[in-house]
Amino acid sequence: MRIVLAGGSGFLGRALRERLQHDGHAVTVLTRSPRGTPDEVAWTPDGKTGAWAAALAGADAIVNLAGEGIADKRWNDERKRALRDSRLLPTRSIIAALRQSPSPAPVLVNASAVGYYGARGDERVTESTPPGSDFLAALCVEWEREADQASATARVALVRTGLVLHPDGGALGQMLLPFKLGAGGPMGSGAQYMPWIHLDDWVSLVVWLIATSNARGAFNGTAPTPVTNRDFARALGRALHRPALVPMPSFVLKVLLGEFAESLLTGQRAVPTRSEELGFEFRFRDLDAALADLLP
Repeated sequence: MRIVLAGGSGFLGRALRERLQHDGHAVTVLTRSPRGTPDEVAWTPDGKTGAWAAALAGADAIVNLAGEGIADKRWNDERKRALRDSRLLPTRSIIAALRQSPSPAPVLVNASAVGYYGARGDERVTESTPPGSDFLAALCVEWEREADQASATARVALVRTGLVLHPDGGALGQMLLPFKLGAGGPMGSGAQYMPWIHLDDWVSLVVWLIATSNARGAFNGTAPTPVTNRDFARALGRALHRPALVPMPSFVLKVLLGEFAESLLTGQRAVPTRSEELGFEFRFRDLDAALADLLP
């Protein structure tokens, strides 16, 4: 297959690109900063189409992961605008390109996040759970609505991604140093749930969504066994043979991260009901096994 990938230079995009190419697929990456390789196409995702749209013609699938990192900077009004624009404008550009294409791709897999559900406490959250009302939830709702506009011509699958685990990036990469120094521990009360997933399972899920003809709508990109933040800290401490007793007080997180801290201190007990119902099989259902694989 020929697959067009937007957001292919990020943590998740690099892993997906590598897997698709390893499996023998031709991958075209839409990027703001091409390195001159033949599989990269420069684009300006401003909500409109452009010359780059020719790369989409005849593609078998499009995967859209474009968006700035949620936790990269402290939130303020300017940062929230950047988070919104970096997700909505690329999605609008892709939709515009699909509408004008003489041979539009029949599949669009679009990123979203478990932040869609807002603060849910210990409630078990499935894809049928309604959205929350905070900034992240509203952003995810708007993002998914933009992607759904492709449904007139394409099968649209939405991946509501949780905490993707790998030592080379994402939240786990940021946690390793303090835990290795014996300064790791739960955040706030530690009672909030962390919907995690091994990077290999996340990549496999996206590949499966591309290939599975009846996979449409929202899918939680999370392992079947979410854990509380306290249990996650203990599991990470066990994997590193370090204590996990030093809590991060809520007020410190709020000073460092601003409004985003609330998302870390509430969380979602999200489970992948729809993918399992359709036959997707997770390699890593247990957190200890996932961390043992990632941190040998």
